[in-house]
Amino acid sequence: MLILASTSPTRKALMDKAGLDFITVAPEVDERVVEARALGEGADGRDLATLLARAKAEAVSKAHPEALVIGADQTLSLGTELLHKPLDRLDAARQLDHLAGKTHRLHAAVALMRGGELLWSDIETAELTMRSFSPEERDQVLDLEGDAALTSVGGYRLEGPSIRLFETVSGDYFTILGLPLLPLLAALRDIAPELLSTRA
Repeated sequence: MLILASTSPTRKALMDKAGLDFITVAPEVDERVVEARALGEGADGRDLATLLARAKAEAVSKAHPEALVIGADQTLSLGTELLHKPLDRLDAARQLDHLAGKTHRLHAAVALMRGGELLWSDIETAELTMRSFSPEERDQVLDLEGDAALTSVGGYRLEGPSIRLFETVSGDYFTILGLPLLPLLAALRDIAPELLSTRA
């Protein structure tokens, strides 16, 4: 059995489209507690994404020791600053304004565990530059995105109308969406090729 330790609709959709047979289980992880501890120990955005992905996989793996569990997480770094999912539309607007005209990085980590044991993990980074935009352009994009803007760190979705706000994007598309899918599929071929069989 393959379990995705995430409730992210985007990650679920990516795995569905890849033809994987899996279920989703919400991990019981307090991300802010993990983050506070990690940052206190000098972790950066890449470190934190890795720690969170492993923590999510471990939490679900302990409850389902027989399953192969995928944990994933994504962080956004603007220099040394970390951004989180916006609390509301006003917060999303603030985040977009803060990112305007600057380059930020998205770090996407993924981990595979079985029986609480880490079998494999990976971290990928993409670099994105937002153009300078007017408040009117920002508000139009937020109108088009609706509540979806609140589901992603930074207050945008590259796969949605938010693409209008970008100048350049460098990096793997799946990494930007929050799941390094190609490295994950390669790991599954090595660790559990039977899970890549045609689903019923």
